[in-house]
Amino acid sequence: MSDQTDDAQKTEEPTAKKISDARRRGNVARSMEINTWLMLFAGTIIVAMVAPGLMQDIRTIALTFVERPHEYGLEIGNLPGLLMRTISAVAGALVLPAIFLVTIAITTGIVQNGLVFSPKAIEPKLEKFSPITGLKRYASWRQWIEFFKGLFKITTVGTIAVLLLMPEFQRIDTLPTVDPADLLALLHSLVLKLLVYVLGVLSVIAFVDVVFQRANHRKQLRMTKQEVKDEFKQAEGDPHVKGRLRQIRMDRARQRMMQAVPDADVVVTNPTHFAVALKYNQEQMEAPLLVAKGQDLIAQKIREVAESHNIPIVENKPLAQALFKSVELDQEVPTEHYKAVAEIISYVWRMQGRLRSDGAAA
Repeated sequence: MSDQTDDAQKTEEPTAKKISDARRRGNVARSMEINTWLMLFAGTIIVAMVAPGLMQDIRTIALTFVERPHEYGLEIGNLPGLLMRTISAVAGALVLPAIFLVTIAITTGIVQNGLVFSPKAIEPKLEKFSPITGLKRYASWRQWIEFFKGLFKITTVGTIAVLLLMPEFQRIDTLPTVDPADLLALLHSLVLKLLVYVLGVLSVIAFVDVVFQRANHRKQLRMTKQEVKDEFKQAEGDPHVKGRLRQIRMDRARQRMMQAVPDADVVVTNPTHFAVALKYNQEQMEAPLLVAKGQDLIAQKIREVAESHNIPIVENKPLAQALFKSVELDQEVPTEHYKAVAEIISYVWRMQGRLRSDGAAA
């Protein structure tokens, strides 16, 4: 009952991380029908293209015992050597088809899911050796589906074989009179035709099974809303930790900002709500630079630092508020505020004796 409840709560599609983690564990959508289809396809190619020449090679090997029996001694001591030579000759004829089949068998998994390296899938686990777990696995609905699917395949292939061979039953009494070479050609034609028909049926079965396996695999990987939230927290970081890190960054930025106030030329205030510190060097800057700004408590701290370092404080409510809202730290004052800022800096410089009455630097 709890499993059904859990499945009912898994309403969210799996995330990319969930799919990637499952792939690392070897949990990917696999269709055994694709493996069967590829192996049968390889077998059909071998029967169609390689079997005639292969049978000819084996026939040549076998004929040597009939045409030249005197060359082979049948004494007990000679039999092992004769047997090994015969096996080697037959194996040499079969080696290329065998390599082809092995290659197809290896690539069947790669065709479906690409190269999957999952050492976790082969790690020993106690539940793998549990009889109860094994019985549950064999009694699962997936095993029943596989059972009926196998039964359907056997029935379909058997039906095709019967329908295909039924016309041949009518001339079975004439087969003893057929030349052996023609009989082999007839057998080759029937086997090839049977493989092609079965391959066509398995193509449909494999396609349906691939769609089913992938849909079922994705359904198994579905997540609850809470799992999605937990994964998001892990990926993005815990909100509390992120908030703490943000606070630390703000504190450090504020500390660096306060360290820049003693180098400012003037602090413009609201007078209590806003405070901005400006710095200007005619030789190095094209426009005044905002080096610190703050509101309420931070504005008060900026004024305190400015007073302790004898930085002039000028009250200009509209300008202080406008610069606080429109200019970021270490940015130049925009052109629309040039005139107002220039008047304040000129006033401060005159008070400090850094600017003559004619506007030239002292």
